[in-house]
Amino acid sequence: MDRKKELKQLYKETPIEAGVYQIKNNQNGKVFVGSTRNFKTLNGLKFSLEAGTVMNKELQKDWHHYGAKAFSIDILETLKKKDDLYFNEKEALLELENKWLEQLEPYEERGYNKPKKG
Repeated sequence: MDRKKELKQLYKETPIEAGVYQIKNNQNGKVFVGSTRNFKTLNGLKFSLEAGTVMNKELQKDWHHYGAKAFSIDILETLKKKDDLYFNEKEALLELENKWLEQLEPYEERGYNKPKKG
């Protein structure tokens, strides 16, 4: 039982890291690029894909078609937080995600993202 407490404490002490990740379909090469304010939520995302509740219909369809083993979830970049009074984590995270979207262009036959309007 002490091991469980130990693991719980370790989990709580792990710093919360924000950044950009990708979900890659290793069968057809398509990728989904997303960002999160806490990488720990990626386990929840995986659970949602397993449960069939992810809003991205194409990604969800392929997850069920190919199975979880066909996909990999990777961290592309961790957000470097600044101890600056004017640092806006949400904005910085959006900029980082946009950088990766421009770089990877995960749209149409290349990925699961929808091009941003504007």
